This record gives sequence, structure tokens and C-alpha cells, in this order.
Amino acid sequence: MIEVSVIIPCYNEEATIYKLLEAICYQSYPLDELEVVIADGLSTDHTREKIEEFKQKHPELIVHVVDNMQRVIPSGLNRALKAAQGKYILRLDAHSVPNDEYIQKCVEALEQGRGDNVGGIWKIHPGAQSWVAKAIAVAAAHPLAAGDAKYRIGGGAQEVDTVPFGAYRREQINQIGGYDETLLSNEDYELNVRLKQMGGKIWMDPSIFSIYFARPTLRDLSKQYWRYGYWKAQMLRKHPSTLRWRQILPPSFVLATIGLAVLAIFWALPRWLLGILVILYVIALFSIGIQMGIKHKNVSFVLGLPLAIATMHISWGAAFLWGQLFKPRTKKG
Repeated sequence: MIEVSVIIPCYNEEATIYKLLEAICYQSYPLDELEVVIADGLSTDHTREKIEEFKQKHPELIVHVVDNMQRVIPSGLNRALKAAQGKYILRLDAHSVPNDEYIQKCVEALEQGRGDNVGGIWKIHPGAQSWVAKAIAVAAAHPLAAGDAKYRIGGGAQEVDTVPFGAYRREQINQIGGYDETLLSNEDYELNVRLKQMGGKIWMDPSIFSIYFARPTLRDLSKQYWRYGYWKAQMLRKHPSTLRWRQILPPSFVLATIGLAVLAIFWALPRWLLGILVILYVIALFSIGIQMGIKHKNVSFVLGLPLAIATMHISWGAAFLWGQLFKPRTKKG
């Protein structure tokens, strides 16, 4: 009897999907009570071949693949939910590798009533071996970039706003309507908002952890955080009360910089204020770069951390402002 269904949205994940499936196969949770449902967005690389290769080598783990015709994460999650048979659902990402007790501890926490959606923390690893990729991984877990997101910066077991790779009861998620397919990002956070609105609790336990592979380049990082910022703005249209202080700072910085730059064309005072703002920001970034460089004994972090954190702030902040001004286009027909 299937107790737990692991659902995974993916698209062109040939580099990591096999590692994820291996990590699931080596879980302490009984494999005969476990299934994996992968919602593939019609990958054009060798993702499907990697999945088939794994299935041939590990027939002890049930792995299903369903087509995600819309090629976006929330629709993939809903397709996987529809195909899942388990009492409990665990959502994972193709860029992640859960530790060997991840599923067992999530199920135990659910059964003990600690939360209605239970997850853990990320141990962020670089997506490549370049100095930039290593800096991005460290930056993504720093409070200046991650704010107070506990699953990134850590902390004790506690109730939180959201967990990225949570486990929950399928019937409960079906009651609130699954994932919102109008949001192409922030779908986990938005799901947790609705779960809390119906009296649910989101629980994070740091003994539950997964390795998450960060984006390998600044360009990829910028695209990722642009998506995060834009769709956070769209989510806040539906749930404005969920706005947190950490989400206000990047767009405020971007808006202040743009505003002062425009005013500086005409007056001297804005030029001074803009200069002070930029200098203080650069000092803060390089202070973190030096601190992390010493801590990790890696001199490249002195430059890498400022570049990565600035990329996150500017991309997220600008996209958030853009999202406040422009709604996504709705498809006709």
C-alpha cells in the first residue's frame, strides 16, 4: 500500500534528476510504501532517458512520469497530485537531494501533529565549481540576501511562514484546491498561505534537510530572482497581508536609486544622497564579502559575494516593482 507520494516537477534536468532519484531510493522510509511521480514539462534534453535508466537499475522504487503540457511548475505539481496515490504528499525539486531520513522525519512530524505542512532547511551547494557559483551558494544562505527565511539561514524547530519542500496530507491540500496555476513562481508560499488561513500550521525542523544546488552563473541567478520578484508581486495582489519586511527592502532600494538618479539630473542634493546610498551599499556588500572570504578561506568571495547579493537584490527588487505595475497577460480562448 502506497503511503507517501513524492511529487517532482521538472524540465530539462538531466544533470540532477538521477541524483535526486538515488537519494529517494536510499531513504530510510520503506520503499514498498513509497512512489515517485515526476511531472515532466516535455524535456528536450536527456531527462527522460535518465529517468528510464534509473528505473531499469532500481525496480524496487515505483517511479511514474506524467506529462506537464503547460511546462510551468504549479501545473506540473497539480498533474502529479492528480496521479499520486499516497496518503501523504512530499514535494521535492529536481535541483535538490534530500538526506536519507527526510521522508521518515516528515511523516513522523505529520503523524505527531506538529504541523500540517512539514519541511526542513536547505544546505545550499554550488551549481558548478567556478568561483562565481561557489559565491552564489554562500550568498543565497546569507541573511542580507535571504532575509529571515528560516529554511535558508537555519534556526531551531519552529512554526514558520513557509517551507520549500514540504510534506502534507493529500486530502487537506485537495480541500484547498491544490497549487495556484496562475502563479508561475511562489506557488509553495501561496499554498501555505491558504493552508494557514484554514487553520493549518507550517512546521520547520532543521533535522530535516536537503541539499539544494544554487544557480551556477550570475545570469541564471538574475533570471531566477527576476521570476521570484515578479511573481511575488502577483501573489501579493491576492494575499496583501503576507508582505514581510524583508520583501520591502530590495524594491525600496531599487526605487530610491532610480528616483535619486533622475532627480540628480536637475539638483545637487539628490546627487549627494545617491552617492551616499551607493557608497554605503557597496561598503556593506564588501564587508560581507571580506567576512565570508575569511570564514571560508576563499579570497574570491571578496568580490563574488557582493556580485551575487547585488544581483539578487536588484533583480528581485526591479521585478517586484515591474510586477506591481504590470499584471501577467491572460491567455484568450
